[in-house]
Amino acid sequence: MVPVDAIVSSEDFLKSLGFPTLEVHQTFSHFDFTRPGRRVLLIGPMGSGKTEFAARVWRDAAIAKRKGEKVKALTSTEEVDRRNVFFIRSQIDGVRFTDYPDDAMAFRSGYVRCGDNIARIRDSFDFEKVLADNPTVGTYIIDEASFFDERLAYVIRNASLEKGIMFIFPTLILNFRRDIFNNAARLMLDIATDVIPLTAYCEHNDCLKDAFYTYRYYTVDGRECPALYFDPLIIVGGDSTKTGSDCPNYASRCDEHHFLPGKEYTFFTLKPMAEEANRGNIKKLKTEIENIKYSMKKSQLYKNLAARYKGDPNEEVYMNSLRPDYISEKALMYLFNEQNLVSEDMLIRLVNDLNLDREYMSKVLADNRRPVSLDQGLLF
Repeated sequence: MVPVDAIVSSEDFLKSLGFPTLEVHQTFSHFDFTRPGRRVLLIGPMGSGKTEFAARVWRDAAIAKRKGEKVKALTSTEEVDRRNVFFIRSQIDGVRFTDYPDDAMAFRSGYVRCGDNIARIRDSFDFEKVLADNPTVGTYIIDEASFFDERLAYVIRNASLEKGIMFIFPTLILNFRRDIFNNAARLMLDIATDVIPLTAYCEHNDCLKDAFYTYRYYTVDGRECPALYFDPLIIVGGDSTKTGSDCPNYASRCDEHHFLPGKEYTFFTLKPMAEEANRGNIKKLKTEIENIKYSMKKSQLYKNLAARYKGDPNEEVYMNSLRPDYISEKALMYLFNEQNLVSEDMLIRLVNDLNLDREYMSKVLADNRRPVSLDQGLLF
């Protein structure tokens, strides 16, 4: 046995030989296609390089394909070869990267072309068809897997276990609220074999910290307006910078600069009003939605934010969250779509009684897979 006092660290040994003290980091390796059935989550905020990491996997596969039969034996399970890579995107994500070729795996600083090995799908049933049509593909990169239905997680798990297929998911696990994105994201965590977290610089002008979160904000009259907690989970839009209330912007932010007003209000005020409306007393909820729409300073939302952030160094930014349009519509859709505290009949009644924006609500509800015909007359 080596005496304890004889154990010398590699750092001390190098120093004794006259080398400078260095910080040695883990080797950044090429991707391993030899291990069957892996389910790899690439997680991080928008702008952290998730899809760019996936593009490196694509390039590594192209290099590995040039190798001989011995390598093929290592990367294959029966007819499946994990060097054959296929890229999957969601159909609802079609407005992103419109300046790139149709077969591009696009990211913010470039793209790789996938040729025939790319598909846009709606759901897990579409993906099963892609699997059946491509029996030799051994690696699937599924962009933003959290946007799909929950069933996809089990389709993926079964294919990986039964056929040795590898899956890579560049995806958001946390939404702009810093919550688990949805049930699909939760199931992706449940089936994952590997998780690779990525970070970005905080995109606040005065900060260079690591950012772990995706921040959503609107730009109204040149001002940064943080999205309120009950903003819709999914708002389909491109990656270009936008102004106005219809489409938000996104940025990577650290803890200090990830502003999320309205969470306390949502749980202390908005949800209890909806629960009371569900029991037959709709008056408080209707009055609050009406005040948000037409007399913001009378609303409980305004009073809550004004009291909570008074004297805060970022008070102005937090209060800017009340500048965008459609806040009343968003509050009502949150209660209907995510909390199931407002019925479809009650939703239609309030939309008609308060003359809320039907066009905006119809689009957002459809994007969030809860389409409702808001043009019909009162049902009461």
